[in-house]
Amino acid sequence: MSKVIEGLYYSESHEFIRVEGDFGFVGITDYAQHALGNVVYVDMPDVDDEVVAGEEFGAVESVKAASDLISPVSGTVVEVNEALDDKPELLNKDAFENWIIKVQLSDKSELDNLMDAKAYEEFCAK
Repeated sequence: MSKVIEGLYYSESHEFIRVEGDFGFVGITDYAQHALGNVVYVDMPDVDDEVVAGEEFGAVESVKAASDLISPVSGTVVEVNEALDDKPELLNKDAFENWIIKVQLSDKSELDNLMDAKAYEEFCAK
């Protein structure tokens, strides 16, 4: 069973967001990194790029497949996890520790459209 962390928000496309104040740290879930296999490349947006809930903001490539990253929220990218440029495999080591982008949230009510840990576990079990 993949790891799911309480207190995070989850999307049906297997991204998570950890909210701290007006900022959200977005990454892929443990379930997603298991499904992808060994991650070899992460395509990330640039700082100051706008992301829109439900729209693509990058991609993760593994030895098995490439998968689009879908933003769970709208906002402005304020930071990207540059460690993933050199070590994309960090997503396999700990998907939740190694977020992909940090976003300044433009509409916190969008979080209401996401799943909590229990709902995400049930979603993944289907």
